[in-house]
Amino acid sequence: MWYVLFFAVVICILMALRILFFPDRFSLKQVSFENFAFLGCTYVIIMIGFCLIFLLLEMKGMNVIIDASSTEDDSWNQRLTSSLYLSAITLFSVGYGDVVPIGIGRLLVMVEALLGYTIPAAFVVRTFFDNDPPKNK
Repeated sequence: MWYVLFFAVVICILMALRILFFPDRFSLKQVSFENFAFLGCTYVIIMIGFCLIFLLLEMKGMNVIIDASSTEDDSWNQRLTSSLYLSAITLFSVGYGDVVPIGIGRLLVMVEALLGYTIPAAFVVRTFFDNDPPKNK
């Protein structure tokens, strides 16, 4: 069951990125509420997806997060909030250092930080440069 959940989360993240980087149609106005909502939803999917990956790895027994305020017998809610906090801080900035990744978590954080920096660039390219009107022959 753990593997099914893990791969389902990874597939959701990849599908959100596929829609952003390779949309079938992106015919909305250049600056619109729909585009802003689309960007926000993409960020939320990536943030929650990486949070769940961190949480699933922790539940599997792999130590991927060190939280300065945690204790040895933290509840599931505490692990969830630490995972969500690490994911959000990594996606939107470079982190504060109070929750740090270790082991495979470092690789995951690097991938998430890279996505956090490339999503706005891909959004701008898709919104402004790929909306060329069709050329008449």
